[in-house]
Amino acid sequence: MSATDVTILDYGSGNLRSAQRALERTGAQVTVTSDFHTALEATGLVVPGVGAFAACMEGLRAVKGDRIIGRRLAGGRPVLGICVGMQILFERGVEFGVEADGCGEWPGSVTQLPAPVLPHMGWNTVDAPEGSVLFDGLDADTRFYFVHSYAAQDWEMDNVGSPLTAPKLTWAEHGGRFLAAVENGPLSATQFHPEKSGDAGAQLLENWVKGLS
Repeated sequence: MSATDVTILDYGSGNLRSAQRALERTGAQVTVTSDFHTALEATGLVVPGVGAFAACMEGLRAVKGDRIIGRRLAGGRPVLGICVGMQILFERGVEFGVEADGCGEWPGSVTQLPAPVLPHMGWNTVDAPEGSVLFDGLDADTRFYFVHSYAAQDWEMDNVGSPLTAPKLTWAEHGGRFLAAVENGPLSATQFHPEKSGDAGAQLLENWVKGLS
């Protein structure tokens, strides 16, 4: 496979075609599939997600997506989660008082934003850390497109004393602070939709694809 081979995991949830078009504009060779081995062997894997946490996890498990993600990360192979595709990477999600298990790649819970107006829908700025790969070349006032009512609002991974590089965390505000993106070795994710974020989203996806080579 080429260095820019990207698979979008089709598990019945996600804005697959717009994500495909956005990634193809970066020059990547993009495949949309639920096939286990294709997703496992791709140079880069994108995990989209739209809707409820529990329903997304049910669909993901139906195509063994949780196993695909775990095996890829164990081998240092890049994964990018988008929107609910980011949320399901955490240990659990709580919606309407119902708790559902996630993939558990990161500790912590996804919970409702403490905002008077939900969903958080529209354009918002983010606070990206120095040295971010995803946000390289993007100004601090760059806006991205969000549509969600739930998010991870704390980072619970303890990297004290760890030989591994600390994750790069990007935050945003809507009623309170929440995680807008995480870069953690081969595992990256955005709460916003880069495929709906115009030139800024295109730049972010291009940055991620460049990192696959």
